[in-house]
Amino acid sequence: MKQLGIYIHIPFCKSKCKYCDFVSFQGKEAKQYDYIECLLKEIEKQKWDEINKKYKVTTIYIGGGTPSFIDSKHIEKILKLLKEKLQTNLNNEIEVTIEVNPGTANKEKLTKYKEVGVNRLSIGLQSTNNKILHDIGRIHTFEEFIETYNTAKEIGFENINVDLMLALPNQTIQDLKESLEKIIELNPNHVSVYSLILEEGTPFFELEQAGKLNLPDEELERQMYWYVKNKLEIAGYNHYEISNFAKIGKESKHNLNCWNQEEYLGFGLAAHSYFDNKRFSNTNNLDLYIKNINDNNQEKNIELHETQTIEDKKKEYMLLGLRKIEGVSISEFKKRFIDNPIYIFKNELATLVEEDLIEVDIDSIKLTNKGLDLANIVWEKFV
Repeated sequence: MKQLGIYIHIPFCKSKCKYCDFVSFQGKEAKQYDYIECLLKEIEKQKWDEINKKYKVTTIYIGGGTPSFIDSKHIEKILKLLKEKLQTNLNNEIEVTIEVNPGTANKEKLTKYKEVGVNRLSIGLQSTNNKILHDIGRIHTFEEFIETYNTAKEIGFENINVDLMLALPNQTIQDLKESLEKIIELNPNHVSVYSLILEEGTPFFELEQAGKLNLPDEELERQMYWYVKNKLEIAGYNHYEISNFAKIGKESKHNLNCWNQEEYLGFGLAAHSYFDNKRFSNTNNLDLYIKNINDNNQEKNIELHETQTIEDKKKEYMLLGLRKIEGVSISEFKKRFIDNPIYIFKNELATLVEEDLIEVDIDSIKLTNKGLDLANIVWEKFV
């Protein structure tokens, strides 16, 4: 049976971070109940009998927004319905992740998550420096993160990811070193490391355009990235994807499935899906999403982005696979598509090898160290 992932979007936040361009809202708590009811209806209407015959759901990911901001009873309802539709009790058969922000998750909520089948937490930290946290719009301190992390461990969560950000305004290499040391001391199973990206429409984008944002230059950003990479590898973490590090066996199954071009279904506002050779998403208009579902016009929420040809799939498989540190397996490519990628993409690969951005060996095509720094140039070859 083919693998399938499920993504659930919770678009509510206590406060939006200054860099965030995700579809999420603060100050719309009054719409939470209606939204969850519509989300449950959307899940209910999926053709689960057909899906269960062809697919094995291996991951559920609840993201946002801030899923831990809403009442935990809503998370319970969502997972209870999915258990019913998938005819499973979850346990450890399925990786079930929920994103958690310090300041929105107490012991009661975390205990409820554990009871209803969540077995992996992704906790947003970003920095251990409280001034930086304040400046980027986070609602918590490092001390509050520690409280959330320790409470989760006490409850019995073993599989925990911690988010760390690079190249933040006024962030120094010393700030980063201190953050990394404290994270390594906590010994989470997984660390995600992201560079700040300025997205249009965010407060940080506007500040940068006005010349009011003091950002590390590109050289310092790369120094930060390589410092983190080296320190985490020395500490026993496997660098398995360009932005992700994990203890062996604790890699994110949900994300790996996406990078391996496995299918997934998204539920909720702005949720994206990749299913039956199509990429599509729900509307990002909250009121419209609720209205269409209540009017039994759920199909009006869906926007089709792409129907893939086999050639599209081959290119995308290369692009996604080159996010992984181990790269694209030539034998896996041939198993999936019959063709040999060395021949199909000989011109692209020749150019990238010549520029020392990728290396090709007996069964893999992967980024070089230089390619890690210039990955966007590599990926553009397969768009």
